Amino acid sequence: MRKYELIAPCHFGLEAVLKKEIIDLGYDITESVDGRITFAGDADAVCRANIGLRTAERILIKVGSFHAETFEDLYQGTKALDWADFIPERGKFWVKKASSVKSKLFSPSDIQSIVKKAIVEKLKQSYHTDWFKEDQESYPIRVFLMKDEVTIALDTTGDSLHKRGYRKLESKAPIAENLAAALIMLTPWHADRILIDPFCGSGTIPIEAAMIAANIAPGLNRHFTAEAWEHLIPKSNWQDVRDEAREEINTDVEVDIQGYDLDPEMIEIARINAKKAGVDHMIHFQARDVADLSHRKKYGFIITNPPYGERIGDQDILPSLYKTIGARYKALDAWSMFLITGYEQAEKYIGLKATKNRKIYNGMLKTYFYQFMGPKPLRKNAREDS
Repeated sequence: MRKYELIAPCHFGLEAVLKKEIIDLGYDITESVDGRITFAGDADAVCRANIGLRTAERILIKVGSFHAETFEDLYQGTKALDWADFIPERGKFWVKKASSVKSKLFSPSDIQSIVKKAIVEKLKQSYHTDWFKEDQESYPIRVFLMKDEVTIALDTTGDSLHKRGYRKLESKAPIAENLAAALIMLTPWHADRILIDPFCGSGTIPIEAAMIAANIAPGLNRHFTAEAWEHLIPKSNWQDVRDEAREEINTDVEVDIQGYDLDPEMIEIARINAKKAGVDHMIHFQARDVADLSHRKKYGFIITNPPYGERIGDQDILPSLYKTIGARYKALDAWSMFLITGYEQAEKYIGLKATKNRKIYNGMLKTYFYQFMGPKPLRKNAREDS
């Protein structure tokens, strides 16, 4: 089976989580840079990565890379690649996106235009024609320039992988599904521990946690651009990987996952989304103020995305809100708390120093993932001996 270099972009700051996911799928990492992990794989890997990775943005097949400091370099480097190996004569192709960091070529629109022209000229030579219908399958192309090194790749995914298909309704500023999954995976939470999100909005964090607990592959119920590329990936490969993923699901796992929000309408939306994801029976949603947060059991987890001004447009209420978060957390017995926020004064008003603080870019917005670690539960044998 043909081997590829596959590229998985992710949120800046979450590369380590994605690397572990790829390794757990059984594939070897070949390169890791900010916001992008490259790994080796075949056609099955394209299917498994799209269907199974929780934290990636999309999966790209690398066509080639080269050095370019001028538009002529870009044109010739692109034209030298074997485009007919990927794009059939009647395939529809375009440069979906170009990005440039610390490179002499920096105009995305010019980069897109030059790359498209070079591909057309190469395919004219390969297919001995002067005109393409471009009336069949789609082949979106992405171009990255980093310090004058060009990487060109085909986008196998289409709509970003954060679009699982379950979130038909959402709050005004929902956290992306892949970011929510990554935050959960950055914590020591497991299905046998309590999880509460007191600012659950449309339910993304609790739903992603339930999907992780039940081992539901995030891309199982959606489609991908590369499913139409039968000359590269037979349809049977997609079906086989989906069948494998379905066999791994266990929705009977016992969990205690709760989602609260002050807005009853948001709670109804969260319930609808959870049902769409197939995990509504695993989550308890309730309209509840964070000021009423309490739990009688020990060793639970708060994982949440509270307001931080960007969403609500009102910085004035944030000090009292974060004081309340801190007070309710301190009242819990031996719990851990993990929250992502762009609010620079979060620790000050929570009233505790975070155990760890990880910087994560949510798009262009710099946020912080504050980790307040509580004690670990005693091992069963230790409890029995005490």
